[in-house]
Amino acid sequence: MEMNLAELITNKCEELLNKRDGLIMGQCLSAVGWVGGTVPKLPNHKGIVELSMADVAGGAIAVGAALNGIKPVVYVVRYQGFLWYNAISIVNYAAKSHELFGIQCPLLVRAIAMEGGIGPVAGGSHHSMFMRMPGVNLAAPMTPNEWSEIWDFHFTNPNPTIISEHRKSYSISSDFPDNHISDPEVSMLAISAGRISADQAFRELRDSGVNADLYHLFWLSPLIFPDGFFDSLRKSKLCVVVDSDYGYGGLAETLAVQILKVVPDARIKVMGLARKSAGFSPQTDNLTPSSTEIREEVMGMLSERSNEVYE
Repeated sequence: MEMNLAELITNKCEELLNKRDGLIMGQCLSAVGWVGGTVPKLPNHKGIVELSMADVAGGAIAVGAALNGIKPVVYVVRYQGFLWYNAISIVNYAAKSHELFGIQCPLLVRAIAMEGGIGPVAGGSHHSMFMRMPGVNLAAPMTPNEWSEIWDFHFTNPNPTIISEHRKSYSISSDFPDNHISDPEVSMLAISAGRISADQAFRELRDSGVNADLYHLFWLSPLIFPDGFFDSLRKSKLCVVVDSDYGYGGLAETLAVQILKVVPDARIKVMGLARKSAGFSPQTDNLTPSSTEIREEVMGMLSERSNEVYE
């Protein structure tokens, strides 16, 4: 039976603790649920370090432990919105240490996104904030194979690695299937929890007769576009980029610029979190675009192109 992502992360972390004498650091690691079942249930283990509830100290402590170089260190940020507090030492010291001083900082950060009733501070994905920083490996895996690839890469690289996880991924046990066609009408590119919505929209579009292509992106820095994406876009000329971070000024808009450098005559729509703060109720929440919203955006783009043809 295949492991889901939560089980894989737990196994990798238990191996780090028991076979590599590593450290897992963070707030409330052993609280109810053990961080969504992704921290080994090993009460009083010497390698599980419960940090204080201070807003900014945890990141600095984890960076200091990693700079020591004796033990591999995993730093768990339970709510990705807290990266705005926790990232100070990561981006201003850990990310620059190897380039400036030749000192490796092998810190792996597990930043976990949640959404839905979580409020304006803790909720949402925030991987865009790291895209502009040199010296940081950044990825947003959604499957066990993707997460394992990043984990293995990290231990051969001198720079810190930030894994943008999403709680919606923890039950996933297999890769998203590639199901591309030779004559696409639209090419979709999806990141993080946007991949779940985009996968559903993709199936609905295909069922309704729309020749849609869907590509999944998880390597953000270094930025590695999926194989075949640009070939698809050169044919379709229409692209929808879906992310679970903010659309305005975020990763999705950065990707749009990079895509236009390769396919300058493409038309691109960016979808992400709305430009507003999330509340705690369904009426005030701010969520990853739904499959319905993605499907309607695609149909709108196709309708606009059809109208241009007949004008």
